[in-house]
Amino acid sequence: MDNDPDHRYWLRAVVGPDGSGSRDMPQGRMRSVPETGRHVPVMKSSCTELIPACLPLAGPDAVIPFQDFRPRPMHQTAPLTRDCPTSRRPPLGGAARLVATGIMGCAILAAAIAPGTAAPAAMVRNDHGQLTVAADSPLAARLSVTPVTLVSLSRTIPVPGEVRAEPSRSLSVMTPVAGSIVSLPVSPGDPVTRGQVVAELVSGDMAQAATDVAKARAALDYAHRALVRAQGVASAGGAATRDVESARSTWLQAQAEDDRATARMAALRASAGYQAGQGGVIRLTAPIDGIVSAVNTAPGAFVTDPTAPLLAITGTQEVWAVAAVPENLADALHVGQQTEIDVPALPGRTAHGAISAIEPVLHADTRTLQARVVLANGDGALKPGMFATLTVLTPQPPRIMVPQSALLMNNDTVTVFVEVAPHTYRRRGIEIVYDDGDLCEVTSGLSAGERVVTQGAVLLNDD
Repeated sequence: MDNDPDHRYWLRAVVGPDGSGSRDMPQGRMRSVPETGRHVPVMKSSCTELIPACLPLAGPDAVIPFQDFRPRPMHQTAPLTRDCPTSRRPPLGGAARLVATGIMGCAILAAAIAPGTAAPAAMVRNDHGQLTVAADSPLAARLSVTPVTLVSLSRTIPVPGEVRAEPSRSLSVMTPVAGSIVSLPVSPGDPVTRGQVVAELVSGDMAQAATDVAKARAALDYAHRALVRAQGVASAGGAATRDVESARSTWLQAQAEDDRATARMAALRASAGYQAGQGGVIRLTAPIDGIVSAVNTAPGAFVTDPTAPLLAITGTQEVWAVAAVPENLADALHVGQQTEIDVPALPGRTAHGAISAIEPVLHADTRTLQARVVLANGDGALKPGMFATLTVLTPQPPRIMVPQSALLMNNDTVTVFVEVAPHTYRRRGIEIVYDDGDLCEVTSGLSAGERVVTQGAVLLNDD
């Protein structure tokens, strides 16, 4: 570089989005002045020293030429801490430092331009708080402007819950009478269909019921024939009226007994799938389509308690997602609200459904209400007993939302730059409500349709 006949040297500025930057120059002829609080290059010469330049004025990747600049060798350069006049000045305040830096930056830019060369146009023009950015400037390329829109968001209320079997699809199979288990062809986990035999047992009570039906039918037939015979004899004048009435009474009693035995057998058939002609063998059948969830007996066991379930069958075509809603959120939930159900055991799978019912009474031990959502479960992936998280979506009125990247702090006031004309911006104070996401709600100061700077606003803020 020292062999350059024109003694022309240059300084390259690299400015970041936040206004910070650094500059590179060949052969290490730069220094940093700690008093400025920023990494600002300084070049030493035999006759004078260059004052720090204002980085934002140079622009990104700008080249600033210096003519008639004759540096002396590095070993002849005195340390900056002794020779640099700025090191002997008292530290400046933040605002004063920024003003001084801008003035000195403008001075060095003017001095660096070769004689006869026109000065470059300013990238930003400030007209009473209205900033106009040159359309072809690097700063304009760094700005992103987005229109303000109304966003309809839903308030989410996550509550814990679990998957449960629908009560109408979870049934226990019991024997109507006492007996001995002779066959048990199913095991837990086996799928069954409605009417399929799931157990067989021999019961003396069933044999007695079948015998009662046969006896009642025989007695009814005999009583009917006796009544017809008595009525025939009476019509011929050979029998008293008393005989006819006695035969009619016997026939009515036989008919009542037959009805009782038939009803008893019908009840056994309905509950146990009993068929006539099988003696005392009871065939227990599945009442619904589903999966055998529990078996509580085994072949050879003698059942004495008709109320004890022999096995349980659960239908999983539809299940319930039951949420335990805390007492303080009870008023926020209503029938018909949409929900999202996430099951930790099934990552990546989210079910959707509406609240179908909410219990009217709090559980005294947990102080919660139970709200249920009916879910289709054709593939059987949702198992009763799984833990779940139900997220209730509560619609909210449309609100003005802006990205948090558009917000700037100005004297404890939140501001944004609003585009009032193409490439022209004005600072405006707003009131907001911070949110956890990338957006925040604007309660005042902006209207839908206005355009704000969402990227690069800090570059205008430093102007």
